[in-house]
Amino acid sequence: MTLGAAPRTSPLVDVHPALGVRVVCGPVELRGTTDDLLAELCALAADGVHAPGEMPFLVPWTDASPAERARRTAQWQWRCRADFSPASWTLNLTVLRDGVVVGMQAASGRDFLVTRTASTGSWLGLEHQGRGTGTLMRQAVAVLLIDHLGAQELRSAAFADNPASHGVSRRLGYRLDGTERVQRRPGEMVVDHRLRLDPADLVRPPWPVEVEGVEALRREIGLDD
Repeated sequence: MTLGAAPRTSPLVDVHPALGVRVVCGPVELRGTTDDLLAELCALAADGVHAPGEMPFLVPWTDASPAERARRTAQWQWRCRADFSPASWTLNLTVLRDGVVVGMQAASGRDFLVTRTASTGSWLGLEHQGRGTGTLMRQAVAVLLIDHLGAQELRSAAFADNPASHGVSRRLGYRLDGTERVQRRPGEMVVDHRLRLDPADLVRPPWPVEVEGVEALRREIGLDD
């Protein structure tokens, strides 16, 4: 598979190469979250990420008005840019399906040069769920982390009452690696399931995964000189 014409990149890509990352897997594309994409991502978050009675996140950032959800989305992205370093980094990739912004896929590493362990987290806009996008985007980022950044272990987590997330994790090859009782909302306890994926267990997507911008990203996180 050959990557199509590259989208216009951010003028900041030279100082923050994570903005220039692009991963394509069939109809799904992951791109470094430039300011243009961030504006669309904020609008998507404002429209809703899950039903009002649900809460799939340890930090309940979606318990807010549409305007506040948009603001929190932007603030998180800016914070991750500012704190990005080889010692601790979060790569935020905007997810597009057939050219339309549908969600966000994140990968993070702490002491990655030593541990070779990365964690992932993601969300999809409510109207874009149930089409298999969540599986493809997580497979794509797993291939990026394992094949191109040398991760030797991937970590994820999901609450016990989030069957959709658990279903995607099982399809990728994740295994249960312990549980923890945590507070989700004030006064509300929930069991959090920790999940682990070894590279040999990854169930790869039916399409090739093509990447660009990975050489500069490797330098930014300290893998290459």
